[in-house]
Amino acid sequence: MIYILHCSSFFHPFVLNLSRSIWLAIWMPDTTQYWNLEGCFSSQSHPGITRAKSEENKLRVVFFMLLREFMSRYFPTIICRLTIISALLLTRETNSGSVTVVQGGTAILPCQIIHTDDDLTQITWQRTTREKPHNDNFITIQPREEPRFVNGHDDRFKYIGNFNNKIGTLQLSSVALKDEGRYTCIFTLFPSGNQKTEILLIVIVPPFTSVKDNLPTLGTEEVLFATCTAAGSKPPAEVRWLTGALGDKVRTTTISTQYDNDTTTTVSSLFGVPTREINGHQVQCVISGDSLTKEETLPFTIQIYFSPTEVNISVISEDSFECVTEANPNANFTWSRSGQSFMQSAVKEEGAKLQLLSLTAYLNGLYQCEAANSYGIKHGQLYVHVASGACSAVWALVGVLFFLNVAVAAVWYLDKSRQLQRCFPSHGDGPRDPPSPRSAGDDQRREQEQLQERARLTLQCLL
Repeated sequence: MIYILHCSSFFHPFVLNLSRSIWLAIWMPDTTQYWNLEGCFSSQSHPGITRAKSEENKLRVVFFMLLREFMSRYFPTIICRLTIISALLLTRETNSGSVTVVQGGTAILPCQIIHTDDDLTQITWQRTTREKPHNDNFITIQPREEPRFVNGHDDRFKYIGNFNNKIGTLQLSSVALKDEGRYTCIFTLFPSGNQKTEILLIVIVPPFTSVKDNLPTLGTEEVLFATCTAAGSKPPAEVRWLTGALGDKVRTTTISTQYDNDTTTTVSSLFGVPTREINGHQVQCVISGDSLTKEETLPFTIQIYFSPTEVNISVISEDSFECVTEANPNANFTWSRSGQSFMQSAVKEEGAKLQLLSLTAYLNGLYQCEAANSYGIKHGQLYVHVASGACSAVWALVGVLFFLNVAVAAVWYLDKSRQLQRCFPSHGDGPRDPPSPRSAGDDQRREQEQLQERARLTLQCLL
């Protein structure tokens, strides 16, 4: 630039205006056709410089072609070369760092120049991304015009800058992994030249996390219990198991697979021997890494699956029974009566429980409980016998026995009373006969006989 200004002192102002026209015609970035400047260089040193022009610049191209003819006559080679060299020397590049965004989020691509009074004629955005690996012009912004998309419209991009303030910032919404790459913002300034700012867009992809039960069945050999997966993350995620009190009863392995789009799937597997003791234990899968804003914990209960064990029928009450067994998953229960069905109105089924609604002889029989799940079936049996009219018969029998006992007691009491009267007659009852004149010997003999009779009667009463 200094060289051009120094040399320009030797030229007429008309020549400077021509140089400005040449500079603008060649270095405006929004171009669609090519044209040749073979007059500026020899065919051996350079095959030609070509720049494309949009429709609105066709008049400028025509003007320059006429100008080139004029220049070839009066200023062969010098002005053309110096103008092109100045543009090449004055294209400056700056690096604005990187922008990191989570997939699906919104990215701001900053672009601004300061400390310059040069005229801004155009802002151009280029990109080199996963989807478009070759440098691609996709937006041009000119004064007093709406941003114009090149090579296809994309509603996700929005110009949020200010042309007059030399701000070319873009906003990209719904960012996808395909958008990751290098974005270049080009300011076209006069007379200083082009100024580029490069922004590296980094897209973070959180993983899809899950825990899958491998459905292990009861056994004595080591098997896979479950797998914990962090799929499609960028950068890779870390996956680990927290097994608590299980200790060395289980072990883990971890495998990571990286794909062409730089995403990684990490799978951690949990192994152990499927016993009843380990069934129902709680473990946790923990997923962490830069692809997550915070650590993610997935709880998991180890399930060992087995068919129903021995089935027992317990008596809850005289008319209610319950079927008891152990199974995983839980068993489904079905009640039936051997040899015949029972009326639904006579019984009530509630899962493992059976209730007899009326105690009648009709319900007599062998009852069977079937416990079943997807791994097997087991049965239990119970014989039920109900006497006809059982309740009324019992109360009638109790009443009869009561009255019989009362009658027997009354008879026994009366009988005992008569015996006592015979055994112990009252001496004061009834008139006494006057004593007849007898001898003293007769009175003594009769008194002994009476004593013997009383002794006999007393012994009889006691016996």
